[in-house]
Amino acid sequence: MSPVIVSIGAFEIRWYSVLMLVAIFIGLFLIKKEAQRLNLKYDFIFNMCFWAVIVGYICARLYYVLFNLEYYGVHPEEIFMVWKGGLAIHGGLIGGLLTMLFYCNKYKTRLIRYLDVICVPLILGQAIGRWGNFFNQEAHGAATTYEHLKSLHIPKFIIDNMKIDGVYYTPTFLYESIACLTLFIIFIIIRRYKFRKVGTMSSLYLIGYGIIRFFIEISRTDALLILGFKIAQIVSIIMIIIGIIILAKNKKKGRFEDLYNDSNNVDNLKF
Repeated sequence: MSPVIVSIGAFEIRWYSVLMLVAIFIGLFLIKKEAQRLNLKYDFIFNMCFWAVIVGYICARLYYVLFNLEYYGVHPEEIFMVWKGGLAIHGGLIGGLLTMLFYCNKYKTRLIRYLDVICVPLILGQAIGRWGNFFNQEAHGAATTYEHLKSLHIPKFIIDNMKIDGVYYTPTFLYESIACLTLFIIFIIIRRYKFRKVGTMSSLYLIGYGIIRFFIEISRTDALLILGFKIAQIVSIIMIIIGIIILAKNKKKGRFEDLYNDSNNVDNLKF
């Protein structure tokens, strides 16, 4: 299956880029709905997310390149060829988080109130974005057989595209996409309950995605390494620990809705 949708001369529109844009637009739509439900100023969230996406995108690429310097040192012309893949989600998360932290500090408001809103559509965006890896035939697992993939009742078009240079590979992108989609559904259910406190959704995202990515990396064959350890697994463990700490500490805080309706709400700010 071709990773290119349309090709006009040297100009190409790729599935990878289109799916990234789809994920972003769906995420912004869901964030808008949540902002309206919680009486938050959407303009503030949109502006923050706009810069977070841009910086996050740059950091995702930078993260990937830095841990593949041996290759890009020989092929520097490929550093900016992001349409071919090579975006590290952990690098994007770090870049996006730092951008939002700076933005919230600038306007003197609490970051956690917006993280709880953003993490729900974020995990859905990750589920969608993984299909870009499918079309690029990347982020796959170890070599396997056609019979094994067929026994798992994986759709034939996925199995066929997992045949790379005559070898079938484990579609880890599919497993991660399904896991992220499942986590999104769980989040949708949890966010309706009043027992949630500030930081609950953020902590569950860190724990949930940390666990997902840790186990996915076991099968990945293209993982980034440092001193022989898979970087994604190290970061995932850190995410899980931070998530548990936030979940433990938020027992002392008020309900999620209370934080959004206090007198310091950013709705009074002008942009």
